[in-house]
Amino acid sequence: MTKNSTTIQEKITQLDTLVAWFDGDEFSLEKATDVFKKAEVLAREIETDLTELKNEVEIVKASFDK
Repeated sequence: MTKNSTTIQEKITQLDTLVAWFDGDEFSLEKATDVFKKAEVLAREIETDLTELKNEVEIVKASFDK
């Protein structure tokens, strides 16, 4: 995982909150672009974290397969 101390689950929760904002009462077109950009960054971080985690799991699995 990345050096960031935020866990994947915490990032997913943050992303869920941002996505829910679009359906909420506080939605405004003026803020939509900023919120979308934040959600996009989080989604990319989550994808990177999951890829790194998958690689770690594959390495551990490979060590057991030997």
